Amino acid sequence: MSSVKPIPEGMHSITPHLVCADAAKAIEFYRQAFNAIELVRVPGPDGRLIHACVRIGDSLMMLVDEHPQWGCLGPLALKGSPVTIHLQVGDVDAAIDQAVKAGATITMPAADMFWGDRYGRVEDPFGHQWSVATHIRDVSPEEIRNAALTGCGK
Repeated sequence: MSSVKPIPEGMHSITPHLVCADAAKAIEFYRQAFNAIELVRVPGPDGRLIHACVRIGDSLMMLVDEHPQWGCLGPLALKGSPVTIHLQVGDVDAAIDQAVKAGATITMPAADMFWGDRYGRVEDPFGHQWSVATHIRDVSPEEIRNAALTGCGK
């Protein structure tokens, strides 16, 4: 029997895998914006990345350059993305400020939300949507439902 772990150390059940118009620049952006640590970078023969992996907090994220011949396009080429990557942090305001200084655009300023988080959203320079949150109070599922039904707790 093999001693190889089916889920390698450090991997979780779900890992984002982003396609970027310039994955090397994206890695640098994520380093500046979210304190990403680069773990792996595999360039192809033409220099474009065919695989890269970074760690943000306790989670991994994979990246690859666009490769249209493989149907691999990023959100800028697709004119948007329906996917949002959620980042849970200790200080949402500081995290959003850091991301903006690195080149992100605020799409929703941080605010206290009825579900118990201080929450905001940014778009990175590569078209990926990020929600960023800090949990600030515990709220029961019933309180969340009631707040949602009465105008989102406002």
